[in-house]
Amino acid sequence: MADSVPVRCPTCRRENAFTPPTFPCACGAPLTMPVLRGGVPVEILHRTWQSSWVEVRCEVCGRQDEWPAPESGCACGTVVRVPVVPAPAPPPPNFPSPGRTVPQSAAPWATDTPRAVLRPAFRPVTIRTARDCVTAAEQYLKWLGYADVARTQERTASGVDLRGTGVVAQVDPSTRSTKLREIECVWLNGLNDSAIAVFFSLAGYARDARARADDLHIPLFVMDLTGTPQPVNDPADELIKYGAAGR
Repeated sequence: MADSVPVRCPTCRRENAFTPPTFPCACGAPLTMPVLRGGVPVEILHRTWQSSWVEVRCEVCGRQDEWPAPESGCACGTVVRVPVVPAPAPPPPNFPSPGRTVPQSAAPWATDTPRAVLRPAFRPVTIRTARDCVTAAEQYLKWLGYADVARTQERTASGVDLRGTGVVAQVDPSTRSTKLREIECVWLNGLNDSAIAVFFSLAGYARDARARADDLHIPLFVMDLTGTPQPVNDPADELIKYGAAGR
């Protein structure tokens, strides 16, 4: 979970706490927008496609890609674009001199360091209805490696929406914060199925629900309207990094 940083509104000069968003890199590692501390936020008056994206490098795999530029809203109504640390220029290729043999220990394939799961970029499902929330969560779990996950024929009293080999998931598409009881219900379902329990919420989580999920090591995700789930706690970050194979 990313630490919040202070962002001063250029209109009313109020200082607001801002938590940088985290996105899943194509390599599977969570990528948190590297907010530039001390940077000057810029009020958004006119949106353009080019200014809505920012180039950031993944610290795990080194991939440099474009991501949605982080934005912060103030109580006065001002919306600002938060500056990020500029992506470094790629280093020049370091080719060995002619006739020189690369030692085996220096070869990139000769390392025993474990690597995060490699997977293609997630293709989000735009959320317009409650059914779209379930569809987005289903596609996301498949992207994480739960290939046979599918929605249940009929939602049970326990609230389970998705089941697959080794996973059960509940999706809360309401506009209220997810409560403690719902977290405990999906956890019990996971125990009954000997599976990992995962929760997706559109409106976030109550404080006690979040704390309980951390205690039970339940991955929590928040859905945005683009259909890309965002990790809320450390278990969610781990699930993104290692996928189904790491559970």
